[in-house]
Amino acid sequence: MKKIPFLRPNLVKKETLLPYLSEIDTSRIYSNFGPLNKRFEQRILHEYFDNSGEITTVSNATIGLILAISHCKRPNGKYALMPSFTFAATPLAALWCGLEPYFVDIRADDWCMNEELLNETMQKLGDQVAVVVPYATFGNNMNLEIYQQWHQSGIPVVIDAAASFGATHHKCHFGKDFPGCVVYSFHATKSFGIGEGGLIYSGNSDQISKIRQAENFGFSLNRVTDTIGLNGKISEYTAAIGLSTLEVYSQKAKTRQQIYSWYLKELSQKDLLSKGWKLQKNKGTIPHQFMPIACPKGKKNNDIINSLANRNIEARTYFSPSCHTHPQFMNYPRTPLPVTEELSSRILSLPLWEEMTLEDVNLIVEGLVSS
Repeated sequence: MKKIPFLRPNLVKKETLLPYLSEIDTSRIYSNFGPLNKRFEQRILHEYFDNSGEITTVSNATIGLILAISHCKRPNGKYALMPSFTFAATPLAALWCGLEPYFVDIRADDWCMNEELLNETMQKLGDQVAVVVPYATFGNNMNLEIYQQWHQSGIPVVIDAAASFGATHHKCHFGKDFPGCVVYSFHATKSFGIGEGGLIYSGNSDQISKIRQAENFGFSLNRVTDTIGLNGKISEYTAAIGLSTLEVYSQKAKTRQQIYSWYLKELSQKDLLSKGWKLQKNKGTIPHQFMPIACPKGKKNNDIINSLANRNIEARTYFSPSCHTHPQFMNYPRTPLPVTEELSSRILSLPLWEEMTLEDVNLIVEGLVSS
């Protein structure tokens, strides 16, 4: 029986790296915001953000969240407001910044944080809110207008956009011109995968300048530490992989969108969407990392995972369990979380990787029919 893995990361091959490796050998600069890193950042800012705002690369997106939250948080605040339906890195970043996560429920359609409930929570907590950290669930082009208003009113906002690099809506990249910070992941499992790495973007160039200082031990121009810092830089080798990936990313994203469209067609043909299976409401163009879907009410996602495994199909349950049920986070405050808890019992993440065929998608959907 054919085995279909959940993910098969497809980083660029060594041949494409050789010219960049030769540059490193010649320059003998291996880190510390070297020439390849500078070129990588300049290309991203130009090709994806139309040279608007500023960016800095980071060693991974978790470090990016820590740096952004640490820089943006209100000094006397206590809580970082965020969804529980997210990856553990988000509340962990808040804890590393000396804050407590405060979990807020999500909407039932797009699976992003419920802004009405969030607003009620901010009104209740007042000055105890240190920062708001919404998650662009599974790379979705969530609406940032209300978050922009809150940020400009003095409530700092850091967007966890881990899977959103390359996502566009109305011909604009997700997060473009946002005045707070937007953090993207370049982990090997993401559509723009370079092994480890990430990016912080802001429409406010001064914010990025201060964060860049913080990720280099807090050094000023005189190489004196005058702010809290750490080592969050990427190496020139990582930048080389990033530059090589930029050359092919447009096609990689199109391939992933094609596979997602195959899923939509097969789900429709098998009439699953009228039988209680539910897709995330999204908009714009998304370079899908995997295929998220919720099983019908009354079914349990883990039962379906086991059924698919019997067919040699590997699937996952992002994000089940949700963060508020993890031992590390279960004692932190939260709003009622009925939507989060209901979705967490139904969520499935199906395989989506670039060498998949229509036959693979058909086999997976047949597995759903039989589960």
